[in-house]
Amino acid sequence: MEVNKENLEGEELKTPQEEMQNSSEETKTHEETVEHTSAEEPAENEKKGNKSFFGKKPSKEDKLKEHVEKLEKEKQELNDKFLRLFSEFDNYKKRTNKEKIDLIGTASEKVIVALLPVVDDFERAIQYNQNVEDLNALKDGFELIYNKLKSILTRFEVEEIQSMGEVFNTDFHEAITHFPAQSEEMKGKVMDVTEKGYKMKEKVIRFSKVIVAN
Repeated sequence: MEVNKENLEGEELKTPQEEMQNSSEETKTHEETVEHTSAEEPAENEKKGNKSFFGKKPSKEDKLKEHVEKLEKEKQELNDKFLRLFSEFDNYKKRTNKEKIDLIGTASEKVIVALLPVVDDFERAIQYNQNVEDLNALKDGFELIYNKLKSILTRFEVEEIQSMGEVFNTDFHEAITHFPAQSEEMKGKVMDVTEKGYKMKEKVIRFSKVIVAN
């Protein structure tokens, strides 16, 4: 087979070793190009804010959604806590009101029970006095009943408000009328008591109705 000499004139004949060396250099250059390109791609992706599928960066919308869900959860917890506290307070208020009513009822019951013997004494006195002509016996009987009643009031810490001759005081007295004072010393003082006042444990339960001297 004849070789075209004209075609071979511009080309140099290469040995097989030289051809293998050139091929190896081309392969190495290609690999370096691929590595360089691969190294540049992550840097460009980082600049653009892009990541791989497994390391996806949460978007602003996802963060807001997560924050809203967290706030909704906290709101529900606070609402449940408020409802529990409100229910407990309502139960406490009902229980306290019931205890107050029971206490008032018990206190009233104690007073009534203590007064019943006085009622019994009055009934016996009325029945006995129908055939009694001795006035002294009547007086003694009423005095005994009165003293018994006073002792019951003392037991419940009820005491009379001393008003006669005292300086008029709106904390204890209720003026029903005024009269001219008989002396300068009596001006502004109580000159007569039309209805006695009482206090229980330092609390006024009935004001004294008095006449004040001017």
